[in-house]
Amino acid sequence: MERRIEAGHPWHSTTTPRATAHDVRWAGDLRYSFACAALLLGLLLVIDAGNDTLTAVRAVLWAGLSLLLFLVLLPPRVAAGGNWVEVRGVWRTRRARTDRLASVACSDGVAQRLVLRDADGGAVEVEPRVLLANPRLWHLLDTGVRTSEAHGTLRSGGPELRRLAGRIDAETARAVFRVSGLDD
Repeated sequence: MERRIEAGHPWHSTTTPRATAHDVRWAGDLRYSFACAALLLGLLLVIDAGNDTLTAVRAVLWAGLSLLLFLVLLPPRVAAGGNWVEVRGVWRTRRARTDRLASVACSDGVAQRLVLRDADGGAVEVEPRVLLANPRLWHLLDTGVRTSEAHGTLRSGGPELRRLAGRIDAETARAVFRVSGLDD
């Protein structure tokens, strides 16, 4: 009996052109953003009602403030395929070809970002924590980066990517040891 593995299955080969990977924690981050906004709205309405100052105008104002908090907390959705990486935000979607990367830069600071620019002008910003949490996403990105290096289009950013690759490999190894019970 032959076993067939579906395209969305974790064991499916990532070398097929239709294989894509998504940020597996995005749905949880979405729920967290919604819960924070709903909690803020609930607290503001309860406090206003408790002080007998709740009006329709104030309720709409609090709902608008809660919506703003939701939009601020909503994380971008990151996906990758054989030759591309895509970051879908609230207002726009950006895509870069990983097999034609021209530069990679790491922005330091409070919110670290990996900025990927391709030879066609596409650019995306990805948080390193997203790549750390999603080995399949990292694998697709790394495969495209290696193709860019082999074709000679990647002119800058090699050391930053190797540092990030070392972090991801170390974190993946720690996770494997934790799951297998071999960590101390």
